[in-house]
Amino acid sequence: MWLNEAMITNPCFNSTDPNVGLGLNMDVTTHKLYMGDTGLLVTHAFWDESFTENLLYKAILADKMDVNEGMLTENVVAQIFRSKGKKLFFYSRYAEESAQRIEIDFLIRRDKKISPVEVKSSSFKRHSSLDKFMKKFSSRLATPYLLYSGDVQKRDGVQHLPLYMANFL
Repeated sequence: MWLNEAMITNPCFNSTDPNVGLGLNMDVTTHKLYMGDTGLLVTHAFWDESFTENLLYKAILADKMDVNEGMLTENVVAQIFRSKGKKLFFYSRYAEESAQRIEIDFLIRRDKKISPVEVKSSSFKRHSSLDKFMKKFSSRLATPYLLYSGDVQKRDGVQHLPLYMANFL
């Protein structure tokens, strides 16, 4: 709570029954904490040497090293949503029909419906969690979004948007 109030972190809570009252079904024991500043997150993640001599840090900035960019990309989107005054919610649970986990990165309210938002850091082949979520909660959904590094397009009922357009959601 103190880190949130100091604007150091951006908490994101699991909404166990996603509907327009996201906070009504908030599981406070299941949450994610995003850093309030993505640049600070990168610096802390590779803090093993001084900033000027840290070769890992320089390799990431030059896109010459494979790291978990998904974590960084989700943090950027969380930071954007919080800067727009949104409270952060996600959906996560095991699917009834299998042991596979369904996880939707963010949920945002659109009038009387919910829009799931999936964030992808690079090219992707599929979005199985989003597909399962859309099937399970179809009556409650507004436009589902996928934020990624590609162009604007609508495919399979999902609005694909470049990452920088998170600001407009």
